[in-house]
Parts: sequence; C-alpha cells; structure tokens
Amino acid sequence: MLKRLGALVAALGAALVLLLGTAGPAAAHAALVTTDPAQNSVVPQAPAAVTLTFSEKVSLSSDSVRVLSPAGKQVDAGDPGHLDGRTDTARVSLNSGLPNGTYTVAWRAVSEDSHPVGGAFTFSIGAPSATSVSTGALQSAKADSLVAAVYGLGRVVAYASFALLAGVAAFVLICWPKGAAVRSVQRLLMTGWIGLLAATVAVLLLRGPYERGSGISVALDLSLVRSTLEERIGTALSSRLLLLAAGGVFLSLLVGQLGQSDASAPDDTEGAEATKAAEGPARTGDAEPTGDAEEDELRRLEQLAAARPQRDARLGLGIAGLVLATALAATWAAADHAAVGIQVWLALPLGILHLLAMALWLGGLTALVAGLRNGLPVAAVERFSKLALGAVSVLAATGLYQSWRGVGSWGALVDTEYGRLLLVKIGCVVAMVGVAWISRAWVARLRTGEAAEAEESAGNAADAEVTASVSVGASVRDDGADGSPTDPGTADEADDPVRQAQLARQQAARRTATVQRTQDGPPARAGLRRSVLVESAVAVVVLVVTTMLTNSPPGRVAQAATGSSATAPANSGAPGASSVPGKTVELRIPYDTGGRTPNAKGTATVTLSPASTGPNTVKLSLDDSSGKPAEVPELQLAFTLPDRDLGPLPASLNAEGPGRWSGTAQLPLAGDWVVSVTVRSSDIDQSTEVKSLKIG
Repeated sequence: MLKRLGALVAALGAALVLLLGTAGPAAAHAALVTTDPAQNSVVPQAPAAVTLTFSEKVSLSSDSVRVLSPAGKQVDAGDPGHLDGRTDTARVSLNSGLPNGTYTVAWRAVSEDSHPVGGAFTFSIGAPSATSVSTGALQSAKADSLVAAVYGLGRVVAYASFALLAGVAAFVLICWPKGAAVRSVQRLLMTGWIGLLAATVAVLLLRGPYERGSGISVALDLSLVRSTLEERIGTALSSRLLLLAAGGVFLSLLVGQLGQSDASAPDDTEGAEATKAAEGPARTGDAEPTGDAEEDELRRLEQLAAARPQRDARLGLGIAGLVLATALAATWAAADHAAVGIQVWLALPLGILHLLAMALWLGGLTALVAGLRNGLPVAAVERFSKLALGAVSVLAATGLYQSWRGVGSWGALVDTEYGRLLLVKIGCVVAMVGVAWISRAWVARLRTGEAAEAEESAGNAADAEVTASVSVGASVRDDGADGSPTDPGTADEADDPVRQAQLARQQAARRTATVQRTQDGPPARAGLRRSVLVESAVAVVVLVVTTMLTNSPPGRVAQAATGSSATAPANSGAPGASSVPGKTVELRIPYDTGGRTPNAKGTATVTLSPASTGPNTVKLSLDDSSGKPAEVPELQLAFTLPDRDLGPLPASLNAEGPGRWSGTAQLPLAGDWVVSVTVRSSDIDQSTEVKSLKIG
C-alpha cells in the first residue's frame, strides 16, 4: 500500500514540476505592436511579404495571416510563419505583380496565455482606393457560435468536475472517512472523475475549431488536434489526462482502503469522543472498564494498534490526493492568465491555491448534502465548517490579488467586460458567504439539538423499561388462574374488524412518519441541508462566471473597442451619427479622464470626410470645459467594426497646433462602426470614449 502511494506521489510531483516549468513571463494577451507595411501607409511598390510583430509569443496556423485585394481576393501565398524564427512575429509572402490599391490584412493568432486574438488593418500600394472586402472572407476571425458555446460549456463542466472530485475526496479524508463506504459519496467521486475526463477530451477536440473559427464538423480532424497539442494549452490538457489516469488509481485506493474498514471503528479521536458521548458505553466495539488498570491499558493499546493501519492509509492517501489536486489545478493556472503578465512567480502558486480552496469549499458542500442524508456525525459537520471558513479566507486573499493583477485600475471594474464579470463574481461569493453564515447557525443548532435528543432518548428508554415492568405486573394481577384475561371486552375488540382496520391505519401512519423522520432527520439537520443546497446553487453561478473570466482578456485597453458597441450610447450621451457617402460627418465626444488638470475634461470633435468606404480625411479637435484648445501628452483615434471583428484600425494623426490634429483613416467595409478616442491628460489619468458611426 505505502509503496504504491509513494510511486503515485512521485509521478504526480514530476508531472507538476514539468507543467509549471513550462510557464514563463509574458504579457497578458498578445497585442499587435508594429506591421510592415505600416498600418494605413502608402508604399510606392508592392512588398514581397507582410510582417506583423506582437508584444509576446504567438502560435500560428495555416490561415493566421490573409491579405485581401480591393476586390476581396486573397493575394497571399498561404505560408504564414515566424520571421527568422522569432516567435513574436508573423510573416506571409505576397503574390507578385500586385496592382495599385488598398489591401486589407486580416490576422488571427493564439497568444501565450492560450487565448485567440485577431484583427485587421489596411495598407495601400501606389495610392489608396475603394475596397469591397468580402464579409465572408473575414468571418473566420470570429469563433463559430456553436463551437464557442460547446467549448465554453466544456470549460464550465471541467471546473465543476474538478471541484466535485477534489472537494469530495478531501471531505472524506479529513471529515468523514466512513463516507468512502457510502454509495452516494462514491457516485459523487465517480461523477467528478468522469465529468473532468469527458470535459477535457471535449475541450481538446474543440480547441482547434475554436481558434480557427471553423465549424464543429472538423473537431475530429487529427491535424487540428496535433497542432493543439503543440500549444501551451495542449500540453496542459494532455497532462490533465495523464493525471486523471493516476486519479483513477487514487479513487480505487481511497474506496478500497477506507470503504472496507471496520464500520464500528471511530473515524478519529474527536469523532470517537462525540460518538461515545451520544451513544453511551454500550456502543458496539467499546469494552467497559474492568477495574484492572493493566488490562484496561492493554485493551487501549490493542485498539490503537488496530486503528493504526487506517490512520496510515489516510495519511498516505491525503498526501497523494494533495499532490494530485495541486497538479490538476496547475493545468489551469499554467495555461491561463496566471502564467503570463506581471509577477508570474507569485501569480502561479496563488492561482493554484485559489483553485484548491474553491474545490475544498464547493466540492465539500456537495459531499455535505449527501452526508446529511446518510447519518453524517455532528463532529464531521463542525470540522467541515472550520475547513470551509479557512477556504473562504484563502479565496478572499488570493482573489483580491488576482483582481488587482487582472484589472489594474478602479475604472476598469465598470468599463471592461472583465471588470464587470469580476463584480458579478464578487457579488455571488458575498451571497455564498452570507448563506454560509446561516449554515453555521444551523450547525450550532444541530449540535445542541442532537445532544438534547440523545438525553431524551435515554430517558425514554428508561421510562419504557419501567412501563414494561408495570404492565407485566398488572397483566399478572388481572389474569385468572388459567392465564385468561378477566376483561370480557378484550376478546370483543380483537374480533371487531372496524377496530382492527383503525389500528392498522394508525400503525401505517406511525411507520410512514418514522421513515420520513429518519430521512429528514431533526429540524436542524433539515434546515442545514436546505441552506447548503442554496450555497451549492450559487456556487454553480460562480463557476460559470469564473469560466467567462478566464476566457476574457484582462485590462482596460483590450476591451475598450470590442465591447464598445453595446455601451456607446451610454458613454457618448447621444445617439451615434449616420453618414451619407460623399458628405462630411462631425462627431462630438465628451471625455473625462478623472484628473484635476484643466485638460482632464472636455470635448473631442471628430470630422470625417467623405464618410464612406475607403480612404477618409480625419480632423480632430480637443477643447477643454471652457472651450479652449486642450493640449494632452497622448491622443489616439481608432475605428472598429465589431460585427465583422475588424479593427481597431488606428488613424494616422499629425499635430497642427494646440489641441488640433489631422490625418487619414481607411474604412474598408460598410456597417456600424465604433469611433474610439483615447485621451491621456497626465501620467496616470486616461480615458477612452466611444461613439457609433454608420458608414454606407
């Protein structure tokens, strides 16, 4: 037994070191830094290739970079790769003899934190021209809706299954060893293991279509699976499958060792004391003191020796389970936000600790519900209550750090999708803590109620013995010499069918009430079970929001453009502008960076001409609240077409004086565009405001 556990722990430790060793520092989500040709530039002759440089390493596929002519025809050679082996670049060759005009570059890659990123930009050869890029040609820059839905569901199931598997196993090992023999607990363990296995396989198969925006029909394409396995997330998923194989061995040892132990043996010292106090000295397996000190000490040593194999098994299984759960948690942390960005050395272990605390709390709640229906001792409930309090404290501390690391500023809590999801998660966790506080009150009632019930049962038993003695004596006095009853009415009642039917109904009702009371337990136990069910329901919402958080890019800049279409009216304070081709459109966009300098608040006026597809002349003026031109350290103007996942396309601006800029912008497609203006009034004060613009 110990040799097998030692080998299991060694294998799991090696897998954990290998997995964490692959995680290195990087920026959260790759950002496009430079392009060659430059965005919105006009080159005198056709380049031989298009090169993109990112802020971190990216993974490429066969269609990661596509170049489209003004007519929407693909003009690249279809050979995207890294320039000179530099993994932070993407390069694709162009066909020779390209005519003059405006070309659109659509790109899609996978950043080092395993999230797909994409966008598009334009450049012109000779002179700008109108372009009619096919919307279908850009569709693959957006994930298929069915694939995205199933992929997200698989991630939710994986989180929930991990919490179920790790949390229930911890509950059994720490709080309720006898629970390993309970059928419902065994079903929970197997459900967690099978659910995590199925979800991992599903995510592995769907990762390729999800990255490339293709349909679910290519999920079984071996080439896509092979390319996924070469990525960081593929390494994490394959490691998770290997760990699950070890997890199957762990579950068999857990159920085999603890589930077949002596049912009369106490779970542990604390549990034994509670059981003895409730059941008295006549409990099966406890010998009464003999009065001989040496014999009593010998019996105590024999009992300790008999319980030692189970204690050793629990210790070995506990160590193996901790290493296994840590390694499984690392398969998420090493392939997600924690593995990239700032302070990776701290974010990785805290991310793993956050997942372990989540599993201990949420999975333990599920085991608690099952235990309350199967005679869970009060001592086990109290022990889990203490564990849950510690888990919540760890969740709060690690979650606070992750929030600071992922959001970075107070404004991003409401201005970005990541921040809003984080607020929803915080609200759900606060609700769970409130319900948990109610559960702790039910635990106190359960402890006092069952103690009183034990005393009442002992008193009832004594009364029953006295009543039985009195009844026997009375029966002897009332019987005649031959033992027959002297009451003539007794025989008549025995022969009365109506009376017999009434007695039968009373006995049936008594049996039904007894069975119901046995299932529901005392009122305190039923109340605790209801509050734990409410906690579990809120926990499901927390898991869903957590999955959405891990799939959202952290930070304000990443979400400013992509999420702006839904928030544009609220931010702009006025409806968006609609343009007629060939005319000039003026957009007035109020801004407020939150600073105290005169240039921190004012209005940005964007003038676009001719407000149609193709090249447009842009003028931008920035005025403070008094109407005077505002000078700022930095100002950016960009255009995004969210429906086609196009952009942001930055406008090239040249300063023309205090608070005045001019430049050009290429708008290759008609549709509902979003104009975003980023104003930085000081080193720390910055604001991005948006407004909608209809082209065509």
